[in-house]
Amino acid sequence: LHAHGSRELVKDEFVADNHVHVGDRQRKMAEAVSDELSGPSFLNLKAGSSMISDGSANTCAGKKLDSPNTPCVDLEVQPQAGANVTVGYLGKLDVGELTPNTNAYYKSKMCPVNVHWHLGTEHYSVGEFDENGGGPHGNIARPDWADRERALAEGEMQDGFRCHHYDETDAKFTTPYEWKHCVGMEVGETYEVHWPHSAAGACGTVDQFQTPFYDGVFCGLDMDTFLTLEAQDIANAVGVHGQIFTIVNDDSYFYPDMIRGMIVDGEMGKDVTHYTGSTTGDSRSNEMCSTYSPITWQVDRKCHMISASSFDKMCYDMKMQRDDMSDDLHAHGSRELVKDEFVADNHVHVGDRQRKMAEAVSDELSGPSFLNLKAGSSMISDGSANTCAGKKLDSPNTPCVDLEVQPQAGANVTVGYLGKLDVGELTPNTNAYYKSKMCPVNVHWHL
Repeated sequence: LHAHGSRELVKDEFVADNHVHVGDRQRKMAEAVSDELSGPSFLNLKAGSSMISDGSANTCAGKKLDSPNTPCVDLEVQPQAGANVTVGYLGKLDVGELTPNTNAYYKSKMCPVNVHWHLGTEHYSVGEFDENGGGPHGNIARPDWADRERALAEGEMQDGFRCHHYDETDAKFTTPYEWKHCVGMEVGETYEVHWPHSAAGACGTVDQFQTPFYDGVFCGLDMDTFLTLEAQDIANAVGVHGQIFTIVNDDSYFYPDMIRGMIVDGEMGKDVTHYTGSTTGDSRSNEMCSTYSPITWQVDRKCHMISASSFDKMCYDMKMQRDDMSDDLHAHGSRELVKDEFVADNHVHVGDRQRKMAEAVSDELSGPSFLNLKAGSSMISDGSANTCAGKKLDSPNTPCVDLEVQPQAGANVTVGYLGKLDVGELTPNTNAYYKSKMCPVNVHWHL
């Protein structure tokens, strides 16, 4: 958290002769922001910033490719979501050789392009989120086919299943939270969070996160190109993380960086079902199906408790993106559980998968400091669980004259400059790092 000393400029003879000078490349600014620092609010600073306040500069705006809902009976092989993700379940829709992408999404050059959530769950996991769960407003019954066609009062949101954590005698499920950034949320309720990912997103740029999420998914893809893609191409390049939470007013369940994707730590993100499906939401049903299909789903089969402050921090981070994500600061309605005949028969049930948690914490929210919440959180405070601790491979400094071809940094990066160290066929990686399956693992700076 402080500046480090700077190395002296490296002599030409130790600098590689393979400089590539690129004129206009962007990479994503990873933003870890706070609600209130001594001085102006960061939200106010964003509003007045010439760097990100110009909405017309959003390269993904309006990039959604329209594909309207269609009667399910008219679809051929276009599997739907959300489905039953219980271990052992398979849908009845024969999708042939089509398979879900079972890699971590970043390994397929995908990045998260949005985060949003639904009231109750659209997916179903026996014993975790099903008809036997509960919440401050009860639950829904298991479909009869599912007996889930029910009349909704005017203006009522269609909800989904609930988790089993809720206990009306426990204050952490019933004590109201003072929401500052999320809208219409409630302690004790169950929410299913979705992180759509895309290989055509504006990965690594300020336009990465988008509302609606379709703009992010299709940002780098036009309709003509889209129409040339095979079903497996789409399932390999577009996916959604799904994770289910019951909100508690207990900051020992605080997690600081929900915006970045499914939480994978300990029991979270460990038991995952992969399958190919579609986009969801309450505009789809078992009569009207989504034509945004097939895409990969990776859904955590377990329900987890998470603090209300974790959600509020995520909503704050959403407000800090260049695109206006205000339409996703509230829960969306849930699609009814998809019938077996519209669910792909290619479920893969994985028991133990891990992915890096990117941590972005804030300095201060009105109320307890996010840093204090992190320090007291049972989710991330166990340092012994750090799988990377002590993994440095020692390679001591060596007199430069003793090195053969080991080019050094930092160098002169002026356009036209080349070092004098002949490195033969060795070339730098000129791709955006995420395209080479790399992720940031540290940040530091030099004076």
